[in-house]
Amino acid sequence: MIWLIIISSLILANMPWVSESFLLFYKPVRKNFFLIFIELILFYLLIGFFFLFIEKEVIGNIHQQDWEFYAITFCLFIVFSFPGFIYKVIWKK
Repeated sequence: MIWLIIISSLILANMPWVSESFLLFYKPVRKNFFLIFIELILFYLLIGFFFLFIEKEVIGNIHQQDWEFYAITFCLFIVFSFPGFIYKVIWKK
């Protein structure tokens, strides 16, 4: 179960960097860092709601978290997107 969480987070965190379209549907003229950051936030929220659903189904209740938990998991999501950043910016695809 934990591998599903890690692998799905890795894939979704790198989607804004490797995809040329915004939110996988709309293709802008040029995708800038602002659009990529908006995508990262939206994908973080999407995967967070997915994990809350999994937690509710498996455990039966959702544990209450403070803002620190969400700040740390968002930073971890940003770290997970580092391979996509290297692919898009450093290697200049």
